[in-house]
Amino acid sequence: MSERGLTADQIDTSVAHPARMYDYYLGGRDNYEVDREAAQRIISALPSIVAGARANRAFLHRAVRTLVAEHGVRQIIDIGTGIPTSPNTHEIAQSVDPAARVVYVDNDPIVAVHAQARLTGVGNTAFIPGDARRLDEILERAREHGQIDFGQPIGVLLVALLHFVSDAEDPAGLVARLYHALPAGSYLVISHATRDRETAENFEPLAELLDVYRHATASLTLRTHAQVLGFFEGFDLLEPGLVSVSSWRPAPDSTEPPWIGIYGGVGRKR
Repeated sequence: MSERGLTADQIDTSVAHPARMYDYYLGGRDNYEVDREAAQRIISALPSIVAGARANRAFLHRAVRTLVAEHGVRQIIDIGTGIPTSPNTHEIAQSVDPAARVVYVDNDPIVAVHAQARLTGVGNTAFIPGDARRLDEILERAREHGQIDFGQPIGVLLVALLHFVSDAEDPAGLVARLYHALPAGSYLVISHATRDRETAENFEPLAELLDVYRHATASLTLRTHAQVLGFFEGFDLLEPGLVSVSSWRPAPDSTEPPWIGIYGGVGRKR
């Protein structure tokens, strides 16, 4: 894994990182031993985490295809994209329309290295560094880059991102600022982990999950259906609404379980 262009203080391989752990869940190899150890702790306690990560990825693919194929979206901003895993957002979008434009955003220098290596030179695709908690900077950089036209509808992806934004960091406020920056007819895609349907049997596994992320570079905040639904204020949800990611317009031959502990939804700005 190349780390050219990064300084030692930017790369901390002593602490697990959610993006690299997610890569491990998906079967990728862009991770370190510390990430694998942390991920294995979670897998041992909560084996369904692997199916959850893969279902979340499949939801992203279906949501992007829906936006481009059914709603005419031709420009997408993928915030908190994580380490690129093929097929990527631009590959899904451009398989429908080669002219579709995609801007990836992430604040992790490791993600930046992989994104630049794999996306540089790809038509209508760009990567910009940015932290979702500094949304105004992201939007300004997207405008300056020229890939996104803020006079036309935009699809914004916040996939498996907001559960890494604590209540103190005001995720609802971040989404509200995003809402006001987007033109009418834009779309918001969110997936978010939940502890809904928690039972006595899975209490300890969830406690282990939270503990592992508490000691990683970003802690995890699980939210209820009502809390996640609140992020869509001002957006009209596409059918079937806010549901488990595996139940959001599944493929006819899907073998995913109907309930995964991650909510997913797509909303259109009025």
